[in-house]
Amino acid sequence: MNSEEFSARIRAASREQPLAIRGGGSKDFYGGQPIGEVLDTRGYQGIVAYEPSELVITARAGTPLAEIEAALAAQGQFLPFEPPAFGAAATIGGVVAAGLSGPRRMAVGALRDFVLGIKLIDGEARELKFGGQVMKNVAGYDISRLIVGSLGTLGLILEVSLKVLPRPVCERTLRFALPAGEALARVSAWAAKPLSLSASCWQDGVLSVRLSGALAAVNGAEQTLGGQRVPESAAATFWHDLREQRLPFFAGEMPLWRLSVPPTTRALVLPEPQLIEWYGGQRWLRTQTLATELREAAVIAGGHATLFRGGDKAAGTFTPLQAVMMELHRRLKAVFDPRGIFNPGRLYPDI
Repeated sequence: MNSEEFSARIRAASREQPLAIRGGGSKDFYGGQPIGEVLDTRGYQGIVAYEPSELVITARAGTPLAEIEAALAAQGQFLPFEPPAFGAAATIGGVVAAGLSGPRRMAVGALRDFVLGIKLIDGEARELKFGGQVMKNVAGYDISRLIVGSLGTLGLILEVSLKVLPRPVCERTLRFALPAGEALARVSAWAAKPLSLSASCWQDGVLSVRLSGALAAVNGAEQTLGGQRVPESAAATFWHDLREQRLPFFAGEMPLWRLSVPPTTRALVLPEPQLIEWYGGQRWLRTQTLATELREAAVIAGGHATLFRGGDKAAGTFTPLQAVMMELHRRLKAVFDPRGIFNPGRLYPDI
């Protein structure tokens, strides 16, 4: 399918017969239930431009994430925000629409920080382009990053340009036996120092930290921190399984909640097990606790709570917005999708 065919489908859609924009479907579980006729992007794929020396790649929305990562790996480069795929069918358009970042997020930034430009089709079937392929083109009102995490509610992504980085020369993982409170205190202190930290994970009394950078820097950080070194292959498997939620913690049918809070938030005392990432900024819970209770605790801490996977979504996947913010969302929706045909209800029930 080409962009003209996409535009024709969009013109034919209506509020009564909306479109469910979908790539590989690997993140259908995230957000509200997809509603409407599926608009499959997988036929619109391919790497449009990639210049390793410029650290920029541009690809069509239906391009498999695996294809992009393979092309980058051949040049010793990678997507530094480590987006989770959640399945071999994941596409780069779905990655951007979901806006999810992996273990390295607190060290390098979120997915939206690496988006240089986006081309999309809006609800009036107009082809729009925002940003470009260099950082100077994303100054001012950066609309391209506004699309990140919108779950397809603002438009159909056609192409995306992303900044990439060289893969670290050396990576090493260290482990420490620590209770949650002490683990949080340590990673908070370490993160403030030049110690080459690129990821952290605490679960069930064990803190794992990853060091990335030049060999001398990693050696120096290891000497400073101590801990038990994890074999390279086992470490690579661990961080990949964390990114893809394949660790035993994520198994089972219990609802999975994500709490996004300031990293300095104290350890939460809960009866259920927790997994803590991002130096304390991202906390995963498997729990049947009421949504109102979890969200109240997150708000008190200065953050928010998301029902990430499973459970009853009647209370909404995402923390309800205050009136002013909800009005801003409605106005954005009205500008990009005035007929309300794109992915209704994926973010909030009335958007």
